Amino acid sequence: MRLWSLHPSLLDRQGLVALWREGLLAQAVLGGRTTGYRHHPQLERFRESPDPRGAVLAYLQAVADEADRRGHNFDRGRLDDIPVWQGSLEVADGQLEHELRHLRRKVEVRNPHLVGSLPASAPPAHPVFRVVPGDVAGWERA
Repeated sequence: MRLWSLHPSLLDRQGLVALWREGLLAQAVLGGRTTGYRHHPQLERFRESPDPRGAVLAYLQAVADEADRRGHNFDRGRLDDIPVWQGSLEVADGQLEHELRHLRRKVEVRNPHLVGSLPASAPPAHPVFRVVPGDVAGWERA
């Protein structure tokens, strides 16, 4: 499971579709509808929010917004019918840089013509995150 802290606009088509699917899985986990992935480390930051389900819903809505912008049709009917959390989660700038390097490696393999469209550094964060100074997150698997 990869729940990118990067802004969804940076993802290639395959990355955006995978993020949607994995975000829906995270929604199911946090909603108690599946027993798999319950202890996945990337869910820690959502669980630490005052409203984990509302936070992942806000996360997914931003992913669907990016899909709409690109002309894709992600089924918003799959989103939980709960209030959207209006807060923000923190993400360290070091985590964003780490994810940018990881994304660059993936895009170099599957869509090398898009590598040049990725920023060299200081990538924008997903709208649900507020960037703070810091290193790679402790839950990140190297």
